Amino acid sequence: MDSQLLKAFVIVEKHRSFSAAGDALFLTQSAVSKRIQQLEHHLGMLLFERHNRSISLTEAGAQLLPRAHHILDLIQDTEQEISNTHQRIQGHLDIVTSHHIGLHRLPPVLREFVRRYPDVTINLEFMGSERAYEAVRKRDAELALTTLDPHQPKHFYSQPLWTDSLTCVCGPEHQLLEQPVTLALLANTPAILPDHKTITYQLVDDAFQQHGLKLHTPMPTNYLETIKMMVSVGLGWSLLPSGMVDESVRELSWPLPTLKRHLGIARLQGRVQSNACRTFLELINQPTFR
Repeated sequence: MDSQLLKAFVIVEKHRSFSAAGDALFLTQSAVSKRIQQLEHHLGMLLFERHNRSISLTEAGAQLLPRAHHILDLIQDTEQEISNTHQRIQGHLDIVTSHHIGLHRLPPVLREFVRRYPDVTINLEFMGSERAYEAVRKRDAELALTTLDPHQPKHFYSQPLWTDSLTCVCGPEHQLLEQPVTLALLANTPAILPDHKTITYQLVDDAFQQHGLKLHTPMPTNYLETIKMMVSVGLGWSLLPSGMVDESVRELSWPLPTLKRHLGIARLQGRVQSNACRTFLELINQPTFR
């Protein structure tokens, strides 16, 4: 079974579109359609139902999909394992990370890695924690440097590198400064927090739910620097890493034990690591960067 036909099948299913799959594969729509037809002819059955403006998997297509992913992953791992035998540190290293880690944690290690290994091209993409895990799961990235999920998905390996203690803050003129702060008061006051799907939000939300309270978050944003600005002008309160707290905000007395989030590496178990990835992990684990 031709791996290129399987790859076309997987990409078409991902985008649910022959034209979008063609863009992703740098092929014409007709070339993608021909590959799918060749695969269907080889298997003797249709893999997609063609509708007026959309497509969907047939029962045979649904059965093939996980096997196609497995075969393509096995090919990729085999190619990587053979490539690793030459011991050279080169090629591409795809990393996904949060803006906060990218701004405050990664620059020293990236600077040193680029200096030592100029033959490695680092592709760095910024995204929230949930999307970062998904990118690694789909093999769109080899590593995620992100807020670690305490309820880690299956088939993942994680390693904590840094810990952020979260400090409750508001703006210098916010009304919360005029009264004793309780969890109920915070629940009834607008909070500026990351998106509901992020691990940081879930950490804060769990603390309120344990006390039967619900957060009021009218303006979620995933950029901590933006959250800090919105808090500083009085739009609400938030929980920020202690290292970000300065004169632009005021610390509030958090009525619970200090919340902490763990930042670090998340990668897929069983995936063969490239030499570049293994070397990057060795570097970031040195005491200088911890």
